[in-house]
Formats: sequence, structure tokens, C-alpha cells
Amino acid sequence: MLGVSFLQWWYTRGWGIYFRGFRERMSNTADFFSIGLLLRTLFQPFRQISANETGERGGLEGALVAFFDRLLSRVIGFLVRVGLIITGVIAMTISFVLGSALAIIWPCVPLLPIAGIIVSTMGIAF
Repeated sequence: MLGVSFLQWWYTRGWGIYFRGFRERMSNTADFFSIGLLLRTLFQPFRQISANETGERGGLEGALVAFFDRLLSRVIGFLVRVGLIITGVIAMTISFVLGSALAIIWPCVPLLPIAGIIVSTMGIAF
């Protein structure tokens, strides 16, 4: 009776619980890396150096310094965000591949004890 209840749960409600958890893990990974936000702000400055329009020096020299400060800040921001996007895509890919592999293995797990008994009685050693 208990074994039948387990199998009934495993192939009905357990299956649904697994896929809800899989979806939740994918969503949490995407939220953790905020890939959409990083793409929207890809060219925004990274921790903007406080450079006003003319800089502290004033005139053309100050404007050039301020321009290059902002440019450097944007380049650094771009590189950091691209690195985070790549890391997030890799993490989501790994999570998807492992979750999909487990979904393929899921139906076979209740049969493993039976397979173990058969293998052990045959005398096969690994």
C-alpha cells in the first residue's frame, strides 16, 4: 500500500512539484543576475566619477577631462555588465541542462532499487 502511494505521488504530484521548483530555480537565477536590467543599462556609467561639465580646471581642458572621465566610466560599466551577462547566461544554461537531465532521470528513480536487487543477485560488481 505504501509503495503504491509513493509511486502514485512520484508520477503525479511529485512530477508537478519538481517542475514548479525547476521553473522557480530558473526564475531566481535570472532575477539574481538581472540580465534584462543589465542589458537596458549596458552603456550607463559605472559608479560615475564626479566630473562636472567643465571639471575643476575649467575651460576646454576641464571639459576634456570630464569627457574622458565619463567615457572611461561608461567603458568600465560596459565591461562589467557584459561580464555579468555572460556569467548569468552560463549559470542559467548550466541550471537548465542539469534540471533537464534530472527531469529525464526522474521517471527511472523509483526503479533503481529493483535494478540494484537484480544486479546484486547476478553478482555483477562495479
